[in-house]
Amino acid sequence: MTFQSLDQLLGQWQSQQPRQQQFQHLVKVWPGVVGAVVAAQTRPISIYQGTLRVATASAAWAQNLTFERRRILIKLNTLLTIPVEDIRFTPGQWQQSPKLRTATQPSINPWADHPSQIPVVPPRLPTPSVAPQTAFQHWATVMRARSQSLPLCPHCHAPCPPGELERWGRCSLCAAKQW
Repeated sequence: MTFQSLDQLLGQWQSQQPRQQQFQHLVKVWPGVVGAVVAAQTRPISIYQGTLRVATASAAWAQNLTFERRRILIKLNTLLTIPVEDIRFTPGQWQQSPKLRTATQPSINPWADHPSQIPVVPPRLPTPSVAPQTAFQHWATVMRARSQSLPLCPHCHAPCPPGELERWGRCSLCAAKQW
């Protein structure tokens, strides 16, 4: 191993400075490019030879985002001074401490805005009964009480969440039959 002079080391460090600044800028704009839900499941790792490496929370995220990589590249390159040529998604480097995760990205529930969401009321747990018929009767009573405040679907007249009526004008089952 040969030693390098301080001037050589500083020169190498300064030549890498624009790339490091580019990566830091990319990390800042990443949530705006991919959206909050995707940003919560992904993390840019590095840029090497024009290829951006992004860690994903699972292999399914990596596969889905691979199909979207051209669209992401187009949006991303409009915000960068040095264009990125390709993106590689990998679930292999997702390890991150929970403290760092919560500090950098807020917890996002992707189902919070789904039209089928109904406010959750904590159930009162009955004493366990041995008779299955009694357990079913209790479940049926809870379901009836929950659905009494829900509006009815104009097509099948079954109770449905208000979000489904706002979005599709019918319950999700009737909407699926229409498609």
